[in-house]
Order: sequence, then C-alpha cells, then structure tokens
Amino acid sequence: MAAYKRLQKEYEDFKKETLGWISACPVDDSNLLLWQASILGPTGTPYEGGLFILEIVYPTSYPFSPPKCTFKTKIYHPNINMSGGICIDLFEGEWSPAFTTYWILMSIMCLMGDPNPDDPLVGEIAVLYQQNRPQFEANARKWTKMYASQ
Repeated sequence: MAAYKRLQKEYEDFKKETLGWISACPVDDSNLLLWQASILGPTGTPYEGGLFILEIVYPTSYPFSPPKCTFKTKIYHPNINMSGGICIDLFEGEWSPAFTTYWILMSIMCLMGDPNPDDPLVGEIAVLYQQNRPQFEANARKWTKMYASQ
C-alpha cells in the first residue's frame, strides 16, 4: 500500500532529524496511519514556551488525500476550534501529494504565528484578533500557560 511505504519513509526521515521545534512519530509501530506530533510554540508569538500535541490520522489514500490533523492541546486561535480542528488551506482544496508530514507541521506552526482571521473556525476569536490584538495575545498567552506549559 502506497500510504504505508510513504509513511515509513517519512518516519525514517523524522528519526534522522533533530529539529527542536517539531517532532512526529507513529503512536504504535504496528499502525503507521496514526501519529502523534508536537510543535513548540513559535518564538515571538503568544504561544512561545508552549508545547502543543497533535494527532495525525492518515487515510489509506495518503499521499493523494490529506491527513486529518487535530490539536490535542487546547489553543486560543481563530483558525483552531475548541475540538482541535484546524482550518488551513492545504487541508481544503490546495492539497498536493508532494506535501509531507514535516511540511504539514511547518505550515501549522506558521499558522500559529500568522492567523488568518478572514477564514476563521472561531469567529469571536477572529474578531478579537482584528479589533483588539493586545487582548487576543493576552488570552492566547493565558491559554498557553494553562494548557501547553512544559
């Protein structure tokens, strides 16, 4: 199956990398379709200092279909809902088989630092982000401290 072969290669690549800000691996070596990932909150953002855990579920049609990524750590963000769902273009119509798990996690990390309030999952957070950025950042820092402290 193409998904297993591709995910095995991606897993091997992750094991070779020593990136301090992202990591990912299968939850169980016998099931390459379910991974756990972590992202360190990007420097200079309200998420700095936080450790955010995500679940990645790959379809058997991967890499031709995108995985489903869900934040397991609560995060205050206009593009991430309270259930951990993520609104990002690459999961919608812009998916390409060239995208890898590393690329997906880097894209999510970039979204953390640069929210898109024009395409929110949580409208009230998007409004606050646009109208009162200092309060948005204070709320996001508070949530990071409460839910993502290392």
